[in-house]
Formats: sequence, C-alpha cells, structure tokens
Amino acid sequence: MGLLDSLVQVAGQALSSGQGKNALIEGVLGMLQNQPGGLGGLVQAFQNKGLGDIASSWVGTGQNLPISAEQLQGVLGNDTIGALAGKFGISTDQMSGQLSDLLPQVVDKLTPNGQVEGGTDLSGALGMLQGLLGK
Repeated sequence: MGLLDSLVQVAGQALSSGQGKNALIEGVLGMLQNQPGGLGGLVQAFQNKGLGDIASSWVGTGQNLPISAEQLQGVLGNDTIGALAGKFGISTDQMSGQLSDLLPQVVDKLTPNGQVEGGTDLSGALGMLQGLLGK
C-alpha cells in the first residue's frame, strides 16, 4: 500500500466516523504543510517538550502510544489549536481531542518505513488528499 493510499484510508475511516473529522483532517494536513521543518519539525517539537517517546512510537513500526489533548496542546500551542478550531467552527477542546485521535494515525501513515524521510515531498501527497476531500 502506497503513502497516498494509506492517507486516503485514514481519511476515509475518519470521515466515516463523522463529527467534523473532515475538518480535522484538513487541519492536520495544513498544519503539517506549514510546520517549520515539515514532519521532521513536528517530531522535533515533541522531543523538545519531553514527548519524544510518544512521537517516536508514531514514526516507528510498533504500536502508537496515545497522547492526551492537554499534551498535544502543550506541544502545538494554544495559538495553533485555537486557529484550527476557529477555522472549522469547533471549540479548542474539541480540536485538541480530535487531533489527539488523528495525528498519531497520520504520522504513522506518513512514515511507513519507521523513519521520517528527509526527501519525502509531503506537500504533493497532502495536496492530493486534500483534493480528494473536495478542498
């Protein structure tokens, strides 16, 4: 299964569960596109906040460790969470909770070989997924 197929599968699962998950997927994709350093930068941000073991589990090939909404908010910051929540018309608590469910899956699917690929063109894969979501 290719990278795009994996992302589409995650998106489909999230969309089928309803409750604004399509907005969340778009938010995650946009966040990854705009993250300084891309996916590697996001993983580094988790490491800088003392949560490297959690992010590493998402990248690795084993089981993904869970993250709480509070931990996620501590890494991403109130501004990022608030901007995403405002953009999609949900509360910051809802956004943090939904991101804590979906972000591990997205990172896991973006790193099928158990490592962040330095040369991976995430913008192309993410843009294609956004197109499939109708944005």
